[in-house]
Amino acid sequence: MTVYICEDSLEGILTGVYDGWMSRKGHSQVRLEIDGYIEKELFTEYFFVPTSAEKAEKVAEAVRGKISETAYEKIYVASLSREQGKADAIYRFLIYGFHYGKKVTDMLAVPAVFELFRLCRSVYNESHQWQEFIRFSETKQGMLISRIGPKNEVLTLLAPYFADRMPDEIWMIADERRKQAVLYVPGKGWALWKMDSEMEKAVKNADTDGRCYEELWKIFHSTIAIKERTNFLCQRTHLPMRYRPYMTEFQETESERR
Repeated sequence: MTVYICEDSLEGILTGVYDGWMSRKGHSQVRLEIDGYIEKELFTEYFFVPTSAEKAEKVAEAVRGKISETAYEKIYVASLSREQGKADAIYRFLIYGFHYGKKVTDMLAVPAVFELFRLCRSVYNESHQWQEFIRFSETKQGMLISRIGPKNEVLTLLAPYFADRMPDEIWMIADERRKQAVLYVPGKGWALWKMDSEMEKAVKNADTDGRCYEELWKIFHSTIAIKERTNFLCQRTHLPMRYRPYMTEFQETESERR
């Protein structure tokens, strides 16, 4: 068995697909892994794959031309997953994709295809949840800022949604886990940024103007609740705990901190 270790990015994974395919060792003897902690096995060779934009582009063009745009979209979304096995799942999917063509996306009975779609579903589900749970605060300069901590890398899926919903506002969504942020400016579109320590600190300590309205919203949220009908199990089902630290209505009010 030969394991190709890839960078955790779409380009890195597609480079691994290229090298694994061109090795001619046989698909059953090749496996892709994401760079990080790997438990090494006996009788296995390990090769680190330097990311190559040229190789990645060749694979991307082949997927679009020989399979479909839909297949490429699924591969991209799967690459945003946090799961360690996503690189090999993409490789296994492409083995079938290049053999069967565009109809591969309908072959959910095939384990390799089902696994890729499972990864996509997980990423899409979290992206849709963050669309509902994201809360923005407005700075004194007029920028809307939101902080999130998603399991998967969903910023590039959230950006088009909020760009369409708030086209006239300047806004930023910061992913605290991955130290990334997406910034939108009206008329210029959105861009993904890698946050340095200064930018991260500025986002975390941003001085916002809406404290009074945030306080009123929290008071309203607690006032309308019916204590006798509180059902924490139901609440956690519809609103998992991991989202709450980033939601205004679950932050402490000034009176609670005193």
